[in-house]
Amino acid sequence: MTRLRIRHRTRYDYDGRVSLSYNEARMSPLTDNHQVVLESNIKVSPHIAVVSNYRDYWGARVTAFDLSGAHDFLEVDATATVEVHRVERAVVPEETLSWEELAAEDIVDAQADYLPQSRLSDPGPDVRKMVSGFRDLPTPHEAAHAVMQFLRENMEYVPGVTGVHTNAEGAWQERRGVCQDLAHVGIGALRSLGIPARYVSGYIHPSPDAGIGEEVVGQSHAWLEWFDGEWRSWDPTNHKAASDMHVSVARGRDYRDVTPLKGIQTGGRHSALTVSVMVTRVA
Repeated sequence: MTRLRIRHRTRYDYDGRVSLSYNEARMSPLTDNHQVVLESNIKVSPHIAVVSNYRDYWGARVTAFDLSGAHDFLEVDATATVEVHRVERAVVPEETLSWEELAAEDIVDAQADYLPQSRLSDPGPDVRKMVSGFRDLPTPHEAAHAVMQFLRENMEYVPGVTGVHTNAEGAWQERRGVCQDLAHVGIGALRSLGIPARYVSGYIHPSPDAGIGEEVVGQSHAWLEWFDGEWRSWDPTNHKAASDMHVSVARGRDYRDVTPLKGIQTGGRHSALTVSVMVTRVA
């Protein structure tokens, strides 16, 4: 069990006044089978914002806010304390679903959101052809791990090569990208085999050896989950299952479903963005 305190601040400074903006933030962690949110809060500045909260279709906690008065900056300051308790258990392939069971009508219906390719997840014909042979492995579980090994051998984590709108096929053509790109390629490859897969956004504590109470520069992060009878997590960037250092915030079909902060505005012309994530292990 690990207890983490996270502070995620996002600020836009506008070149010119914004007269109106509508925004959504997905920065509040989830309580699920692997973690419990002990406290969570989002502050929006300027204080003229009208704030409301709801759960979206995918189960994420959304903070929606409108600013109807003139403003020249926007700051969202999200804090949370989360207790993470991911239990590592050896998976026996014989206990997972077979290919035939995974293709059963009830499973396909239950996982219908996570089987079709999206605009961001479709990896293109090259990846589909290269991983197609994994369909011959005895179980979907083994095929999923083969896909993760394929990613490890063929793609490299390199910031600055891709952009927020780059899709899986574009990232594959570069053979490089950030966590978002690696997750999209992995999800697309899994879906091409008929294995349900979904995108996970959240945070990662990058320094497992940091002492209790030591604040470090953390990261917004992305990884994936696939379904083979149970949902299994995998972090393609770090080549391992999600650990107690991972805090989940939102799940969806791809990045578009879990964007941390998005909105529309009137005025403001250009903006300067500042983002910081600080993480402290408190237990």
